[in-house]
Amino acid sequence: MTDIASSGASSAGDIHQSDAAKKRLRGRYGSEARFKLIGLSAVLLAVLFLIIMLYTIVSQGYHAFTYHYLTLPIELKQSEIDPEGSGDEAKIRAADYTGMIRGALAEKLPFAEGRRDRRVRNGLITSAANIALQRHVLANPSEIGKTIEYPILLDDFGDLYMKDLITTPRFLATNGIASPLGTEGTIKILTSANDFRAITAEVTAYLSDLRIELQARVSAKQRSVARQTDLIASLEAELQTATPERLPIVENNLKSSRNALASAQSEITGFENQIATISQRIETPGDDNPLQRDMASFLIRINDGVVKVTNVRDTEITGDVLIPLSSEQEAQPGSWDIEVLDRPEADRKLTDKEIVWLDHLKKQGLIERKINSVFFSAGASREAEQAGILGAVMGSLFTMIVTLLLSFPIGVGAAIYLEEFAPKNKITQIIEININNLAAVPSIVFGLLGLAMFLNVFGFPRSAPLVGGMVLALMTLPTIIIASRAALRSVPPSIREAALGIGASRLQAVTHHVLPLAMPGILTGTIIGMAQALGETAPLLMIGMVAFIVDVPNGPLDAATVLPVQIYMWADFPEPAFQQKTSAAIMVLLAFLVAMNAIAIVLRKRFERRW
Repeated sequence: MTDIASSGASSAGDIHQSDAAKKRLRGRYGSEARFKLIGLSAVLLAVLFLIIMLYTIVSQGYHAFTYHYLTLPIELKQSEIDPEGSGDEAKIRAADYTGMIRGALAEKLPFAEGRRDRRVRNGLITSAANIALQRHVLANPSEIGKTIEYPILLDDFGDLYMKDLITTPRFLATNGIASPLGTEGTIKILTSANDFRAITAEVTAYLSDLRIELQARVSAKQRSVARQTDLIASLEAELQTATPERLPIVENNLKSSRNALASAQSEITGFENQIATISQRIETPGDDNPLQRDMASFLIRINDGVVKVTNVRDTEITGDVLIPLSSEQEAQPGSWDIEVLDRPEADRKLTDKEIVWLDHLKKQGLIERKINSVFFSAGASREAEQAGILGAVMGSLFTMIVTLLLSFPIGVGAAIYLEEFAPKNKITQIIEININNLAAVPSIVFGLLGLAMFLNVFGFPRSAPLVGGMVLALMTLPTIIIASRAALRSVPPSIREAALGIGASRLQAVTHHVLPLAMPGILTGTIIGMAQALGETAPLLMIGMVAFIVDVPNGPLDAATVLPVQIYMWADFPEPAFQQKTSAAIMVLLAFLVAMNAIAIVLRKRFERRW
């Protein structure tokens, strides 16, 4: 017996220690390692995408939380605002605040004299500056008759430039003595060294690139000419044998092809002439070497003035004065600069003159970057610098309040009835199936339901948070019911039996014992459902909450929009400043969602009981 047992054990041990067994074991370990690696890779990939998304949003959106203000000393003249000193609000409103602001700005940029320059100067600040100043005076009538330091929003493109989001200047080294010939208008600047050779080199490089581009266009047109020539030959051959019905079509096609051939040949001739001119400028540069608008801009900062280069030689430039020079005195090496704006003027909304004037105001200490209070205190606007999220936030708040007041009691009540009191028959089974199916219905279907019932049948106000809350309540109800039933089901049956055993009714057992124990799960499901509703857009678009609403709503019956819809609308605007505000609004929405999930965790811990 002992020998047989030991022989069997030895045989089993030999089986598990065989090469085949070890190979199978290595295969299982390898499969497990690969499975772990795949799982870890999936998690890391998801985290990577999340980091990329958050980085993209934050890197674009954080700029919108600050803004550049131009602080001007504005004289609030008693004679212009309230000459009688009566404090009449109508007279204060009617004052010429636009003239006051433009007058103060003109004192800081006195060289903007022409009509076009005045238009450029006034465009440096927001168009609603007069309205903001009017509100300030109405709120502070005691300042009438005084000179105040009043901050004014820059135009959105001016703010982007101050944030280095339009173009970033760079400077070229200067070694010679610069001698300006004039202080205003179009002047020349001479240098004792070849300080402008760097500009001529960049002009030559630009011309070389342009020549290559034109040569590529000539090649493309030549290929088109070859195709048209072959097509014309085939059409001419077809014309000889064409039937009377086909003849007009062939003649029309032949005429179109000949016109296209002539147009292509004409374009080739134009391109070749341009190439010849450019080649001559590159190979034998002369006195005339003008700069194009689609080239980088070169600015000479000398003697407290700025000159934009329009024509260049190695030792001499001709340019337009953007800020008058203080004198024609020679500038020593190191006291004057060549500033380069690499992004061409033709590719940006902000002109060289506007950039120079903004730099001039900043040098005076008048432009300062501050918290963008307008973003948090204003409603929607077509002007990027005046647009804010307060209207959308208040609309979301009223919508969520209506949603919670409707969905929470109805959803919890339905869950309690279905789980604790409803008989188990086919009717309740059908109800349960439909509730589960409703949780998977696309949200836009609820929007169509709200449009058909709440607006068309009951006549509720369009684009109102009340209607939005009702639609979102319908969408959220299945989620709350399912989560509440799961929470009620998780309470041990012994709790119910103990309550019933000491004489409590079924209603008392549920309300006094089961419901408090299920409340953490119910609250968690409710907040998750509310967070889902907060981010919905499609159902609200169907009931008109995509309308452009300027005013901040004061109640659930006022016309309003919500944060997701505001984000959707801003994302459709082409201005770069609106793209920043889109990302900033997404950050605010994400902050709300994170806060709601944090509240769910806190409430779960707060009401959680152990048994």
